[in-house]
Amino acid sequence: MNTAFIAQWGEGEPIIGIAGEYDALPGLSQKCQTTQEAIEEGAPGHGCGHNMLGTAGVAAAVALKQWLEVTGTPGAVRYYGCPAEENGDAKAHMARARAFDDLAVAFNFHPSVITTPAKGSSIGVYDARFRFHGRTAHAGGSPHLGRSALDAVELMNIGVNYLREHVLPSVRMHYIITKGGEAPNIVPDLAEVWYFLRAHLPEELEDIVKRVRKIAEGAALMTGTRMEEIFCSAVASVLSNHYLADLQYAAMNVIGPINFTEDEIAFAETINRNYPEIMLEDQIKYLTETLRIPEEKVRFPLLSENFPATDHDEVSGGSTDVGDMSWRVPLSMVTATCWPMAAPGHSWGNVATGGMSIGHKGMMHAAKIMAVAAMDCYSDPGHIQKARAEFEKVTANKPYKSMIPADLVGPPTQFEAPSGGLVERYPQCPFYKLNGA
Repeated sequence: MNTAFIAQWGEGEPIIGIAGEYDALPGLSQKCQTTQEAIEEGAPGHGCGHNMLGTAGVAAAVALKQWLEVTGTPGAVRYYGCPAEENGDAKAHMARARAFDDLAVAFNFHPSVITTPAKGSSIGVYDARFRFHGRTAHAGGSPHLGRSALDAVELMNIGVNYLREHVLPSVRMHYIITKGGEAPNIVPDLAEVWYFLRAHLPEELEDIVKRVRKIAEGAALMTGTRMEEIFCSAVASVLSNHYLADLQYAAMNVIGPINFTEDEIAFAETINRNYPEIMLEDQIKYLTETLRIPEEKVRFPLLSENFPATDHDEVSGGSTDVGDMSWRVPLSMVTATCWPMAAPGHSWGNVATGGMSIGHKGMMHAAKIMAVAAMDCYSDPGHIQKARAEFEKVTANKPYKSMIPADLVGPPTQFEAPSGGLVERYPQCPFYKLNGA
């Protein structure tokens, strides 16, 4: 992967890893101000805060390098530069290549509206396109001679929608039709639908994929077409290490809260007012009902306080390739306040605060938390032993199994487009992202 890297300082054991991400979201270019205005229309922006995510990891790694050097403490710190989390699976390929296997423990950070370590999970996802090949014909004059690839796509979608009744409530299946024909009076010989299939446990996800694949095969049989499955990516659910989460909370208590200024609080409050009231109330409902935080502690434009992990039984509906890393090594993710309360994920409000002092303070707060927790692990090997004992107990009967096809070498490669722009291409998935041109 020519956009990924590994950087290490130190020798011997333990080796403690920190994972950073650095990608953006399309169409979210935004100035650092309280009203929505793009820097460049249609350009990407950091609506998920990966500008802070990757940088906090670097800051923590540099701090640990300096501490190890000054104190003479044995061990090494390793930073993983991980691209394409938003629509790829870089860490999944790294995990399959066993790039994390010699780590003692690992830490990760994600921007949020709250500062807390995570004990919950997120679901795995299988990302694939189902392409159907049929036969063209005149839709008015000789439709009986055609074999409609679009009919196959529609029948597949109908089958999947009937399947929804017979899966667990946590399962998610969503799709878009990417190709549907060229004109209504031509029976389409090529049609394609793009699916994200999500489930929590690895065996659940594997079962859902098999069932959807059979539906696609059935749609091809019903229409006399040929089905082609094109794998794009797959990531596992997240396995949060509870012992490391508690260690990160102990580090928060050493560091203290984030000190936001009155101007920063006013900035966040103004952004909050740009969103419907229901978004703020929905966020408060999540924090009070799901995370069980007292309401009087979250009725603020910005949350400066540190909170313990209370999400041990929570499974997020989103997915991340951090999951694959977490099945290879004991891992704890911490979130830190970088965003105003009402701004939803992947929105311009997050871009605005993530590019100014609010985001910077949250980012550096997370860097300190990860560094202090890692220092504790270097100083007292008992922390590592307890984290690994928990990890080995949970994974004993559930060994990591990558859902990436065994013969696939990837993920993204980059090359110059004929127009002169840089194109990022997933060889296993026939869609292209144009950067610039």
